[in-house]
Amino acid sequence: MIRFDQVTVRFGTRRALDRVNAAVGEGEGVLVTGPSGCGKTTFARCLNGLVPHAVTTAALDGDVHIAGRSTREQTVAGLSTTVGLVFQNPSTQLFCLTVGEEVEFGPRNLGLAESEVRRRAAGALEALDLLPFADRALATLSAGERQRAAIAAVLAMEPRVLVLDEPTARLDTRSRSRLVATLGELLRRGLTLVIVEHRLGDATRLAPRTLVMSEGRIVLDGPTHGVFERRELLRQLGLRRPSSAEESEWTTLLGPAPRAGGVPIVQLSGIEAGYRNRRVLCGLDLAFHEGEFVAVVGDNGSGKTTLARLLTGLVRPDAGTITWRDDHRTPGRDVGLLFQNPLDQLFTATVEDEVRFGPERFGLPDPAAIDRLLDAHDLAALRGRAIGALSSGQQQRTALAAVLALRPRLVILDEPTMGQDWRHLSRFMDYLVALNRQGCTVLLISHDYKLVHRYAGRVLVLDGGRVVADGAPAGPYRPGAGGPTDAVEHA
Repeated sequence: MIRFDQVTVRFGTRRALDRVNAAVGEGEGVLVTGPSGCGKTTFARCLNGLVPHAVTTAALDGDVHIAGRSTREQTVAGLSTTVGLVFQNPSTQLFCLTVGEEVEFGPRNLGLAESEVRRRAAGALEALDLLPFADRALATLSAGERQRAAIAAVLAMEPRVLVLDEPTARLDTRSRSRLVATLGELLRRGLTLVIVEHRLGDATRLAPRTLVMSEGRIVLDGPTHGVFERRELLRQLGLRRPSSAEESEWTTLLGPAPRAGGVPIVQLSGIEAGYRNRRVLCGLDLAFHEGEFVAVVGDNGSGKTTLARLLTGLVRPDAGTITWRDDHRTPGRDVGLLFQNPLDQLFTATVEDEVRFGPERFGLPDPAAIDRLLDAHDLAALRGRAIGALSSGQQQRTALAAVLALRPRLVILDEPTMGQDWRHLSRFMDYLVALNRQGCTVLLISHDYKLVHRYAGRVLVLDGGRVVADGAPAGPYRPGAGGPTDAVEHA
């Protein structure tokens, strides 16, 4: 079904893929993993013809064949009925007003009968648990809900090959379980599935075979179980092994949390907030203290991102009060937010320009501090690279370095795991732990159990816009508080 013959993809002088040979049979499930920036997303974009037809900066050598035909000989539109691709960032492929319209768009564009359009759309919506969302405006969805909508829109096209680039990065436990069940059924019906992932637990249950990439090449190709027994190689590449443990509800994984003393740096009382007459936060009462490392968790749409935007002033409360200990905060400096989509906050030409921008505008130039930040985020070798030439993981690390360059007293990370292998993720988290020990307050919003239990000293569970649990990590993982990292620990 899929064949790569000596495929090299260049972006200028940089090789994203380097003489790749691979074949995937019809009905096969394959996991593609590897360090951030190793070429996984470029590999995926070759499958539906975006490379070379749409990504004009990419030069393709060699041949990619889908169902016996070269992608050079087909258009992206022509390939769309054979290959469906869901991007890392679902917002880049959603453009209709409502969820239902988005899922119906592809089948309707194929000129199918209205009854067939509705049948496909209803099946895809049900498979992703989105039937109640059919009339919801896409703009009102959480990132995880948008990810499910993007997957449903591609499933409605009923492709023979489905390519998912980090499909679980923004999904809660329930949504991931539903997606795994759906994909498993499609595999049994003969779908060819390619999953590009860093969080490997769910993917390995669907993919009997794994390709490991490094620096544009496939360095390991074999049965999934055998691949993840190669611990030394995985350690060298900064990857973590998948866990076989089932994840539980957050409220069952918490114990009592020690209460911080003193005046909170920020107190929220009776907060009501939302978008377009839709209430997201409902009577929220909450306080954060200096030097806390807090994880905010909960299902998609529970209000986590709205809370982050509220604390940074991007969203105003409809009711309630926010009381800061220091009334002389500097907007854009004292509270730093890493967005889920790094492209929403990157706007300069190069990595170094981005990290320098904030300090220079606030009159805080410190070249040594910039060098330390670039090194801590593994960006020193990329300091002169254009933002658009970075992988998603590299863009996210650049955005975080730019946020930290202003030395904020409160740092909020909204789903920082997208595009990050375990080495890079633990490396910048350990840097945050060092800042936390100096008094910086950190809020981590994540669905990643391992990350939360390793770093957070306090966990808040949101449900329906309210705090339903507030405690310390317990259960199968013990909080490491930023202790020594192990690149081969379980995902």
